[in-house]
Amino acid sequence: MWFKNLRVYQITEPLNLNIEKLDTALAEHKFTPCMGQDALKLGFTFPLHPSIKSYAHQLEHLFVFALKRQEKVLPAAVINEELQPKIDALEAEKGRPLGRKEKQALKEELIQTLLPRAFSRSTVTQAIYDAKNNWFIVNTSSASRAEDLLALLRKALGSLPAVPWIDSNQLSQSMQQWLSNQALPTGFSLGHDAELKAPDEEGAKVRFSNHVLTTDEVQSHLEDKLVTKLELVQPEQLSLVICEDGSIKKLQFEELLANKNDELGWEDLVLRLDADLLVMANELAQVLQVFKDQVQPLVKA
Repeated sequence: MWFKNLRVYQITEPLNLNIEKLDTALAEHKFTPCMGQDALKLGFTFPLHPSIKSYAHQLEHLFVFALKRQEKVLPAAVINEELQPKIDALEAEKGRPLGRKEKQALKEELIQTLLPRAFSRSTVTQAIYDAKNNWFIVNTSSASRAEDLLALLRKALGSLPAVPWIDSNQLSQSMQQWLSNQALPTGFSLGHDAELKAPDEEGAKVRFSNHVLTTDEVQSHLEDKLVTKLELVQPEQLSLVICEDGSIKKLQFEELLANKNDELGWEDLVLRLDADLLVMANELAQVLQVFKDQVQPLVKA
């Protein structure tokens, strides 16, 4: 279990979770597959491993969840190929072109007839609640996928007081300094990827990949552009790209860290998964706190 992309939230009121009650609550919202004309189904699934039949997993101060999403795949080309003959036939019958609303209604009716025959695509999104540090970390780059998980968990628990973990405006200002190689987060150095965007309406962008970011070519863009993505490296630990909205992408753990528990092998699946989970979660907690300390926290009214 090594996360690759992060959407992070701060839990403002510690959750008093009991693992047995939690598992029962999540089971009431368990995943069931799409049937018939269902276009999308969401529900909790087994977070640690498919063979470990528990909807919530606890390891010390860590609670692990997983949301399964299944949606029917209907490519636009397929819909349009089936739709056009129906439009042509109805226009010939009525002796006039169909209006936009009529075409939309015909399209929606067609989709309902195609859904039972459509293929299904499933994805699983994992999340960790770190009760010691009150972080809620979702393994996704998508804000909507993270919100889906939070919304269903909130429904299962009754409440979930979660807010963005960092102020995006303050983060943006800090990223400007970091790219200029000033006041970098403790233990981090600049990587080789960055994206900057002009703040005007046109929003001209410039991207650097596998590039030395301290060169004049890069630094000159700080005069008229804002940093929107920046790769940072923690030597022998990890590398990541932090984005202006607080999301973290392209998270990669170095072999020294990722292979720390190799001597345990895989005979005891839970033992190994728990060991890796603990290493990853502890590392993420330290990284997030470093960023949090570096960026001025939210000012509450």
